[in-house]
Amino acid sequence: MPRVLYEKDGRIARITLNRPDVLNAIDDELPRELADAVARANGDRDVHVIMLAGAGRAFCAGYDLAYYAEANGTGNITQDMPWDPMQDYQFMKGNTELFMSLWRSYRPVICKIHGFAVAGGSDIALCSDIVLMEDTAEIGYMPTRVWGCPTTAMWVYRLGAERAKRMLLTGDRITGSEAERLGLIYRAVPSATLDAEAEALAERMVTIPINQLMMQKLVINQAYENMGLETTQMMATVFDGITRHSPEGINFKRRAEEVGWKQAVQERDQGCYDWTKNQPFNHDPR
Repeated sequence: MPRVLYEKDGRIARITLNRPDVLNAIDDELPRELADAVARANGDRDVHVIMLAGAGRAFCAGYDLAYYAEANGTGNITQDMPWDPMQDYQFMKGNTELFMSLWRSYRPVICKIHGFAVAGGSDIALCSDIVLMEDTAEIGYMPTRVWGCPTTAMWVYRLGAERAKRMLLTGDRITGSEAERLGLIYRAVPSATLDAEAEALAERMVTIPINQLMMQKLVINQAYENMGLETTQMMATVFDGITRHSPEGINFKRRAEEVGWKQAVQERDQGCYDWTKNQPFNHDPR
């Protein structure tokens, strides 16, 4: 079964993450199939706009921790020591570039978030041009608590320094309504109107010539590129590898192997586990 579905609907290319049984979690193949779908849309002179969504109950649950944390996938993202940081960088930078196919797409990308877009799923969503969310859907990058750093660095470019720190120094999840208030996304709407809002925006864009759409997007993106986006992503991707090979990161993976990734993630997100000492907190951590 394809990890990513592609459908052409008039002047709109519809790209859908398609691993609904695992909430569209990211494995080795999904990023490549996503970039291939974006390239297909960009190669079609009839397509003016890309609509990105997720199948099933959520947009994307991030990296598939059953695949990467409980048992390594082919990416082998936690190596035996001593680890080779450049081997890790090559793999993760490759995924970052595939996510960034949305950012670099010559066709504007509208992303619809339902359920949640968390961890690596938020990386994908925030590489899009315009994000609409259900007002009750959730977005966040919980692995900043341990075992991750958002490699696309889009949080800071969308939020600015202080609000990005508020999110990445806590690893909190926020609702679509809060994400709109902070300026992380364009708009949050009730679940019942999400599709209609996205369609109305796309229909407004498809009446514009492709060359006009390309020029406006390239100019806006270039302003961010000039701020050092590529350099920031390089540092973030290196740091992401370090988080998984630090003592705390290795303890997190061992914990996931011992008790399963769901319990390890719950302990991480609730702040009830001391990853430095590799044991639950037996007192108030303050």
